[in-house]
Amino acid sequence: MKVAIYCRLSEEDKDKQVETEDSESIQNQKSMLVQYSMEHNWEVYGIYSDDDFTGSDRNRPDFNRLLTDAEKHKFDIVLCKTQSRFTRELEMVEKYIHGKFVEWGIRFVSVVDNADTEVRGNKKSRQINGLINEWYLEDMSDNIKSVLTNKRKNGIHIGAFALFGYLKDPEQKGHLIIDEEAAKIVREVFTLFSKGYGKVAIARMLNDRGIPNPTEYKRLHGLRYQQPKTKSSTLWKYFAISDMLINEIYIGNMVQGKYGSISYKSKINKPLPKEKWIVVEGTHEPIIDCELWDRVQTMVRQKTKPFTVGTIGLFAKKARCSECGYVMRSQKNRGKHYLQCSTKYTSKEACEGAFISVSVLEKTVLAELRKLAAEYLDKGELEEKIQFNDRMEERRNQIETDLEFYQKKASECGNGIKSLYLDKVKGLITDDEFMEFSKDFHRDKERLQSQIDTAQMQLAEVTDKMQTAQDRRQMVEQYTDIKQLTRPMVETLIDCIYVGKRNPETKQRTIEIHWNF
Repeated sequence: MKVAIYCRLSEEDKDKQVETEDSESIQNQKSMLVQYSMEHNWEVYGIYSDDDFTGSDRNRPDFNRLLTDAEKHKFDIVLCKTQSRFTRELEMVEKYIHGKFVEWGIRFVSVVDNADTEVRGNKKSRQINGLINEWYLEDMSDNIKSVLTNKRKNGIHIGAFALFGYLKDPEQKGHLIIDEEAAKIVREVFTLFSKGYGKVAIARMLNDRGIPNPTEYKRLHGLRYQQPKTKSSTLWKYFAISDMLINEIYIGNMVQGKYGSISYKSKINKPLPKEKWIVVEGTHEPIIDCELWDRVQTMVRQKTKPFTVGTIGLFAKKARCSECGYVMRSQKNRGKHYLQCSTKYTSKEACEGAFISVSVLEKTVLAELRKLAAEYLDKGELEEKIQFNDRMEERRNQIETDLEFYQKKASECGNGIKSLYLDKVKGLITDDEFMEFSKDFHRDKERLQSQIDTAQMQLAEVTDKMQTAQDRRQMVEQYTDIKQLTRPMVETLIDCIYVGKRNPETKQRTIEIHWNF
């Protein structure tokens, strides 16, 4: 029998002598599992090791390599110290240990907690282990959030990167100190704006003098910085100046908690409303004095112009320059509204940039929309499907009601198992009593999970059937005969628009529309 050994360590590797070496804990895991394999006369096919990764991280390199090799049946057994070393997610336990491994003919064994897929009756123990590990993940996430929130409320900087103009204090963790070289640029930006210079003009002045933007400055000075999502550039942009002018960190206030995670299982963050931000005053030395700050904030408010629906704000953050990929900015000239590349006037070496009238772009979008409607929509055919769609809507509502009921009951079963487990831990019931009492909960939960899976599959099928007809029906009713675009329409219909430069000879330009449907 060939065995694949899997090891994982989630703690920081403080006991490593060299960063490229394994930590001592990993070495201990390997020694123990190799010895266990020898005692059972198993041939070690290979050792898969992920050092400094959490059990909820699905992107562990050797973990995914192990799964790939398991699917190809390069070995017969997966051996771990504990089930939690393989994964802490109940979903992954069910998917791989109880699902894919069975399908691939792979046996799973963990030494310390006696999990073994070859032992009949062992499945419930593995599920309980998975459930406990799931609770551990959720509790750990809540604890970490609580600690981080407490640090933020105490004005401790917990970000990975210091704001341009500051450095992380090497002598006091969580404290910022002024980076005088960068701070001079920050003071200059605020001073120039207070004297009436616009944001584009300030960016151009800095670029003409060869001053690197914040990201390039940090790269040149060997500081940690966030990799840009768009094309990398060393130039100052309008938005860099705009964001700098309203950042309270420059007056000594610590502003954190602008984003929050959507789930303890996901690394995706979403923006939080401003009232939920955590602001602590006077946590570090200010770069900008209060008098200059107040004067700049007053000017920023005065210069802010509300978007006019159908004109200046119609394509806000939707139109991009084809040359450099940056969002186009709005401007007004002689009563007409235009869009221009945001880098067009920030440097002599900047992108030559696209330029287009908002009215011209609107006409182009409307024409393309009508063309799509004429080609792909058939009102007569669609009307025949309206009745069918109404019946499907009733069916979907019923499935959603059933699904909500099943999920509620399944949650109650999970709480019942958790309560029984806590009673076992407290010594109120024995292990045998726990297994006996939890049988009904497990049986009901498995039945409910089956009903949930069936309902979700039915819901997906009904939704898919409805989607095409529903989308087309809405298009016909709302967008076929429109005379003018509105901002809500643009949000609904368009992902982004790439605008190219106008050809001086043909007077034509390329416009590439990326629709949301």
